[in-house]
Amino acid sequence: MIAMQAILDDFAQRIRDAAHTQTPLRFRGGGSKDFYGQSLQGDVLDTRAYSGVISYEPSELVITVRAGTRLAEVEQLLAQQGQCFAFDPPHFGAQATVGGMVAAGLAGPARASVGTVRDFVLGIRVLNGQGEDLTFGGQVMKNVAGYDVSRLMAGSLGQLALITEVSLKVLPLAPSEATLACAGMTQAVALALLHRWGAQPLPLNASAWVQDTLYIRLRGAIAAVASAIQKMTDDAKTLGASVTHMGDEAIADWQASAEQTLPFFAQAPSADACLWRLSVPQTTPDLASLGISEASYIEWHGAQRWIWAPAARAEFLRQITRQVGGHATLFKTSALHGGADKSVGVFSPLEAVQQRIQTQLKKQFDPAGVFNPGRV
Repeated sequence: MIAMQAILDDFAQRIRDAAHTQTPLRFRGGGSKDFYGQSLQGDVLDTRAYSGVISYEPSELVITVRAGTRLAEVEQLLAQQGQCFAFDPPHFGAQATVGGMVAAGLAGPARASVGTVRDFVLGIRVLNGQGEDLTFGGQVMKNVAGYDVSRLMAGSLGQLALITEVSLKVLPLAPSEATLACAGMTQAVALALLHRWGAQPLPLNASAWVQDTLYIRLRGAIAAVASAIQKMTDDAKTLGASVTHMGDEAIADWQASAEQTLPFFAQAPSADACLWRLSVPQTTPDLASLGISEASYIEWHGAQRWIWAPAARAEFLRQITRQVGGHATLFKTSALHGGADKSVGVFSPLEAVQQRIQTQLKKQFDPAGVFNPGRV
């Protein structure tokens, strides 16, 4: 414990020194998400030395972990107790850490059904821009009152504070799981079917559409999953689809979906193509009807749509997604242009009010402006 406190004290001193000398700092765990965001600047403050599980109460469904702990180690511990992070956090590398998971705020296939990272954050400990050790929230939902700073840190990409510890809600593994593959289904038909199923009491956990095939993952009670398989198979066949009940290989496929190692993500269709994430309402029509002709991979029951397109398409993609109430993110740049592609902006510009709030929050937590400058 003394050693861990010494590491924390060293982090705090480095922050105070950086603020005094106006030296930018870049917080980094395993570095598996370095690609994500506008730019990487500053001296690296590696968090991996501050690691370990502080407490884990399986009966209370709560785990408290130091930020530098490898995510894979924590998930292995949870699996031994029949529990998990229900939002399928992507690792993007074996060295991914819990702190990086929270700071990036990224979730996998189950996000639309169970929520995202911030929905599972109960409490958090951070070092602010003055090196002050602050704690927010706790280990139960009732501890959250007023301005929810704990969840504010999820997705902040280290621009507000250095996350040092986090308490997270975990959930039991589902008693039953099944995956259906509905082949011969256009994007428009697949979206309409997902909207219909979403309005019914079905254990729909995750979905993905690619190349005229809709994949559905069901999770829940054994009887509920069995009943849903029959109903959803009948619905899909009525629309002319060929339905296959996938086996154990589906587990690896869903993991590959979260880690973006499926064929769709593995190789860009052209040298100048960038991977774009279009976040839109689930009820948004198929992309072709919006004038987006690129091949797509659709998740979250229609709310997350991936396409490969040149950075030059940024203005068009952002205009279209804004019109339907969403936004477009340049998730990964092309191998051809690299950092130059990010000149179009990785994230969609915020509205004036949102930008003002973000700017004021940044000033409060990091008055010297040295934390991960330019990342967002």
